[in-house]
Amino acid sequence: MKRCVIVGGADIRNYDAAAGLLKPDDYVIFCDSGLKHMEKLGVKPGLIVGDFDSHENPKLPVETVVLPCIKDDTDSVFAAKEAVRRGFDEFLFLGVIGGRLDHTIGNVSVLLKLHSLGKKALIADDYGLMQVIGAEGAEIDDTCRFFSLLNIDGTAKHINVTGAKYPVTDGEITTEYQYGISNEVLPGQTARVTVGEGRLLLIEIRQE
Repeated sequence: MKRCVIVGGADIRNYDAAAGLLKPDDYVIFCDSGLKHMEKLGVKPGLIVGDFDSHENPKLPVETVVLPCIKDDTDSVFAAKEAVRRGFDEFLFLGVIGGRLDHTIGNVSVLLKLHSLGKKALIADDYGLMQVIGAEGAEIDDTCRFFSLLNIDGTAKHINVTGAKYPVTDGEITTEYQYGISNEVLPGQTARVTVGEGRLLLIEIRQE
């Protein structure tokens, strides 16, 4: 199954890095003002969705879903739900972080929903990558400059981090005390993170 790439309207400063994450067979959904990134990303939409309150409907010869302005779902949330409905299991989000904090937090929460559905999902911004991890854990190579583990989903327990400057053994991170910020992978090693209970947001900072 192809990967679904969802492009939102937040700023993208490093188009080379963003375009470098794309694959030739990605299915790309542009959300409303995310269309401003189409030319610089060098990809064509498989689907366009939006209420077109922040970008004119380009009326391209591709499938377009025009949404009402008054609705519960943001354009990017609708796009994610529609992609799930169409059977996609892997997601990459571009242009969904930055600008309005409310939209940023809302888009990060989509990672939680997709994780709950057993989907693989990443958000990429100008600094790096973020994903939600649970019992499956994660590995981070030493090309990552910093990585942070944040709790946005209650309490995470029995956390173990190895191969890092600040190792963790049977740790616990709550939403009230976020001590897992700015860890570093040891040179020549691969950091490994496991979460025995709960979930964490893993943010990899790969450029500043």
